[in-house]
Amino acid sequence: MKLAFLVYHDILDGRVSKMLETVGVDFYTKWEQVTGKGHNSDAHLGTRVFPGYNSVRMIAFTEDKLIDGMIEKINIINLEVHRDDDKVRLFIMPLERLI
Repeated sequence: MKLAFLVYHDILDGRVSKMLETVGVDFYTKWEQVTGKGHNSDAHLGTRVFPGYNSVRMIAFTEDKLIDGMIEKINIINLEVHRDDDKVRLFIMPLERLI
């Protein structure tokens, strides 16, 4: 089992929702108006100087094949995103137990 965190600029929410639907992921926990800064990227802090917010979706996977499909679709989305700062980021870690 794996736990994944999708972190993306809020302007991509529609694309991310469609991508998850396409790969068959209809389960997640979502945080909106998340602020932060990644490695070598601009901050999204919701301010005039650093506009915009991130959204985060936490997804618990029991099957790796769903993750593989999601990674393929994320790569497609990221090819269409012009700024590296706005690309979808995916963090995956082991999930010990799901209750």
